[in-house]
Formats: sequence, C-alpha cells, structure tokens
Amino acid sequence: MIIAVVGPTAVGKSAAAIDLAHRLGGPDAAEIIGADALQLYRGMDIGTAKVTAAERRGIAHHQIDVLDISEEASVAAYQARARRDAEVIVARGRTPIVVGGSGLYVSAILDRIDFPGTVPEVRTRLMADLERLGGAAMHARLAQIDPPSAAVIDARNERRVVRALEVNEVTGRSFQPVFPRHTSFYDDVIMVGLEMSGDVLEARIEARTRTMIEEGLLDEVRCLRERGLDNAPTARMATGYREALAVLDGDMTLSEAADAITAATRRLVKKQLTWFRRDPRIAWIDAGDAAAQIEQIIEETSAQ
Repeated sequence: MIIAVVGPTAVGKSAAAIDLAHRLGGPDAAEIIGADALQLYRGMDIGTAKVTAAERRGIAHHQIDVLDISEEASVAAYQARARRDAEVIVARGRTPIVVGGSGLYVSAILDRIDFPGTVPEVRTRLMADLERLGGAAMHARLAQIDPPSAAVIDARNERRVVRALEVNEVTGRSFQPVFPRHTSFYDDVIMVGLEMSGDVLEARIEARTRTMIEEGLLDEVRCLRERGLDNAPTARMATGYREALAVLDGDMTLSEAADAITAATRRLVKKQLTWFRRDPRIAWIDAGDAAAQIEQIIEETSAQ
C-alpha cells in the first residue's frame, strides 16, 4: 500500500504525514517521500517550510535536499528516483507515504504518466541559444517546428519553450503538456486531501509569511545568492525567494515583500486546489486531527 497526503500550501500536510507514520508504527513502519518541487533543493529551507530534522521525529524522508540550486528540477528524473525510493521502502517492509503540494510531482510517482527524458547536451545548447537570441526568437523557432505546442505555451515561459524544443529534437514528436488521467501506477493507493475553511487557511498563509521572515528568509537568500541563486533558473523565481531578492536589491521594502509573498501564496493555493479537486480518487478530510482520520481510512480500506 502507498499512501498520499496532498493539499494546498500551509494546510499542514507534513505534520499530518509524520503523525501518521508514528501511528502506523514509527520509523520501522513508514517512510516519507516528498513531492514538493522546491524542497528538492538544498539550502531552500525557510522559504519552503521544509521540515527540520527534529520535526521529522526519526521518520526517514526521501526526495528532499537532493539538488543543488544550480540544477534544474526534472519531473522525469524525480519520477524515476521517487519510484525507486518507493520500491526500496516496500522491500524493507514499510509503508511509503507520499507528501506534497506539487500536483505534477504527486502524479509523476502515482499515475501512469511517461515523461520524455532530458539530454544534457541538447538542453545546454538550447539554453545557450536562449541566452544569445532571447525568448521571442526561441518561441518563433518552436512555432516553425511544433505549431501546436507554440500555440499553447506562453512565449514568456522560456523554460517551457526550451523544454518543448528539446522534446521535439530528442523524440521527433510534438511536445504537449502532460496531465494525469488519474490512472494509478500502483495497485494499492490511498489518496487523502487535507482541507480547512478559507478563513483559517488565509490566517495560516499570513502566519507562514511572518514566520519565514522572522526565521531569517533574507539571510537564507543571501547565503543562496553566494551559491549562485541569481543564475538558478528555478530557485530564484520561487515564491518568497524572488521577493527576498527584490528586498536585497532595494526594489521592495520588507513590508511590501511580505504582502507580495502572501498574495503569491494565495494564488498558488488556488492552483493547487484546482489540480487536486479534479482527481476523483482523493478522499478529502478536515486537516484537524488528520492522522487519526487517515488511519481510519486505511483500516476501512484494508477491511474491504
């Protein structure tokens, strides 16, 4: 059995999953596989609300802190690594618990989706072309060789334009955004979504922003900048990090950045809920005392 705990940012997924792991028997009974695109990056801790070693309470976590900020996250690579983690966890006689709010990453491990791989040489050459020619020219190139993809990919989304060009060159096929069909890759999956009232979630989002700033988001970003954050294609655009960079550059006040982070998080939450609400397999429960409710769902499912 594989269990997935999903839902929007700030709803309490990580804490619920850790509580659940202990209810199932602790470190010898369950391990957690992260499904958060930004928690893959080492050093991006405060801005992603990454669980600390103490907060993990002995539960092994996988797919966290596996990339340097200079690397670009790949869903295809994540899929291969996360599924391998699941196999090893099951082989140890333990239960994998997939936890995250990145819908495509949750689907990558749980659904029957195939992602074209990345060829580093092709990607490097295309990124050099992007730097030399600009996004508009690259989108025009895509329109010539893959009109259907160019029609649905915004020219400003330069990373996706490059990815479409790469897929076309490597596979000879048109690149189309891949969305899950909600067909499980595994035979025995329980998916649970955490939810709470809008007012409560809004308050948690605002508190999350305050906590990030109080715990040293600016200092974290300064350290990451020394490691090349300004040139990191994914990390520098993440919510919280782009605003912190603006503060450090004098383009925003800290108060303005806090408001911008909160607003961006609200938008992210809406996107996450839209994605997960489409999946009929997800059983939605109140985030309060979630672990006990999930344990009951597991027991009921196992008894069927």
